[in-house]
Amino acid sequence: MAEGLRERKKRQTRQYISDVATGLFLERGFDAVTVAEVAEAANVSVNTVYNYFPAKEDLFLDRSGGVVDRLARWVRARDTGESAARAVLRELRGEVEAVSPRIGLFPGYAPFMRVIEAAPALRSRLWAVGQEVQAVLEQALREETGAGEDDPLPGLMAGQLGWVHSTVMAVVGREMLKGRRPDEVSREVLDLLDDIEDLLGEKVLNYAVRGHR
Repeated sequence: MAEGLRERKKRQTRQYISDVATGLFLERGFDAVTVAEVAEAANVSVNTVYNYFPAKEDLFLDRSGGVVDRLARWVRARDTGESAARAVLRELRGEVEAVSPRIGLFPGYAPFMRVIEAAPALRSRLWAVGQEVQAVLEQALREETGAGEDDPLPGLMAGQLGWVHSTVMAVVGREMLKGRRPDEVSREVLDLLDDIEDLLGEKVLNYAVRGHR
């Protein structure tokens, strides 16, 4: 369905406010910038900012919503004969090989990470996002395997796959903070993914294999 004029204007306004806020945070730090200053710089009211972003953290981490269901989407889209873990590993390898900015492999990621490192509120929000990722993945695994609510395996597997994802993201962030080239970090993370796969047991690697439809 085509995007209407009203929806497009709202999307553009939201993006503009986010871009203005991000620029201020990168320049001065997250804690040093108020929502009122963001509103003034974007030439909107404070109420308008809060209409689009319920919390100050949302102004900087406005794309985190796309991360919450990332692992669940990968699992649901796994190939026939492919397990949940192997689908996640395959997708992660694809992102790393492509030197994808979606996982932080781009030159501008270091300043972004410095803002997060200096702001406890942002670090707390990222932790909460990680918990959401795991919860959404657990629910997807329950639905994909038909496991009951009292079955602990989906939660245990979601924890393992969440660990894989968070480890990769943490290493990318740490290495990009050092000012390293994205392609160099990409090659090292590919080796890390091989090591991670070796560490995962057969029960994890062979859980939730998709049968023929």
